[in-house]
Amino acid sequence: MNKTEKEMLEILNKLKENGAVAVKAEFEAEGTRTEELLRLIELARRADIGIGLKIGGCEAVRDLIEAKQFGVDYVIAPMVETPYAMQKYVDAKNKVFNLDERADVDFLVNIETYTGLDNSSKMIDVASKKNGIDGIVFGRVDFAGSQGLPLDSINEDNITDSCIKIANKCKDNNLDFVVGGGISDISIAPLEKISKNYLSRFETRKIIFHAEALDKKEIKKTLLNAVHFELLWLLNKREFYSLITREDDKRLKMLNDRWKILNN
Repeated sequence: MNKTEKEMLEILNKLKENGAVAVKAEFEAEGTRTEELLRLIELARRADIGIGLKIGGCEAVRDLIEAKQFGVDYVIAPMVETPYAMQKYVDAKNKVFNLDERADVDFLVNIETYTGLDNSSKMIDVASKKNGIDGIVFGRVDFAGSQGLPLDSINEDNITDSCIKIANKCKDNNLDFVVGGGISDISIAPLEKISKNYLSRFETRKIIFHAEALDKKEIKKTLLNAVHFELLWLLNKREFYSLITREDDKRLKMLNDRWKILNN
């Protein structure tokens, strides 16, 4: 581990003490590469914390196979908007993971559009059937974007009320309910309002927290540390690929000089 990764591990241990249950990577929007995921997994294992992975879609079988190979704890399918897409995800994960393997993984979908909200009751009916899935993640940023609303609207009452609507359906059907998208200290009040109804977890871009983290007095500092962790992650990623870019510079110069001589 390099210096940055050691600092990340230190932050991760503090986050765990204050309610973090997993780190998160995305094959979807973030485009996480295998080597990046392996570094994140090492940090998670050293901190004795879980791994969440957002796959590329409801029927991304290859992503599910890799999730199984890497041994992740949470698998999230994005942009699921219809009961049919929900069933596709259920069938795909049941195809890749056998019954014993499913016992060790929580499978969730992202509802993050108004269409998804509109279809949520029927989708939750599919999700809650035998061998279905474990929960719903409400993606506030994309939900706002799907209605043409600005980013700073994610903490407003209308979006919080939409979260509560799905939270109550999840509660009635014994499913987890998770909130993500633009989580910061400004989100604490909306999250507390949701939690009074039903909330299992909430998540930043890189860290998944248990809902009880909201009750800790350090919650604002904890969310700041989550941002710091993501910042260090991106800096470490940049340095990693910069080293790869530079590793053949001397060889390239030597070959280029030789080519010029031979070509003349």
